[in-house]
Amino acid sequence: MSTAQRETLTEAEYLARERHADEKHEFLAGEAWAMAGGSVEHNRLATNILVALGRRLAGGPCYPLNSDQRVAIGETGLYTCPDVTVLCGDSERHPLDDTVLTNPSLVVEVLSEATEAYDRGAKAQHYRQRASLRSYVLVAQDRRHVEVYQRGADGAWSLREYVGDAVIALPTLGIEVPLDEVYAGVR
Repeated sequence: MSTAQRETLTEAEYLARERHADEKHEFLAGEAWAMAGGSVEHNRLATNILVALGRRLAGGPCYPLNSDQRVAIGETGLYTCPDVTVLCGDSERHPLDDTVLTNPSLVVEVLSEATEAYDRGAKAQHYRQRASLRSYVLVAQDRRHVEVYQRGADGAWSLREYVGDAVIALPTLGIEVPLDEVYAGVR
């Protein structure tokens, strides 16, 4: 989470402002704050993941969306733009803004020094409250390390970690992605 100055807004004011904003903001409980910008490595990882998912999901009911896609976590009131979002089936849109999705199936966050604590802590708690979310993926920039949090049939979350040259299993989507593809071209 950025330490940039925050301001108090209503949900409707936030959504109206974001339609014309030059930079993206997260929103929770009346506060909006600028999202941290990404490094070249961050953007390369997010692009690699988007492409890998797109190739594997093509022609099926699920598809990946880039970080321009705003997601609302209705259970907690958080609005955010994950690095990658996967939607399965029909999209459910926010009643105040039909560009905002409310039913992500999988979200990916590429970790950075500025956001890692938030992505692992408070943001992860928000995501886990979203009933539609089946997988939450964290991707390290500084080493080959991916964590996949998966919601089981009983609603409990489990963690699998992937390092080295492992192949990431995403059972929610019925696909696998090699770490070599995720980290291609990343120093």
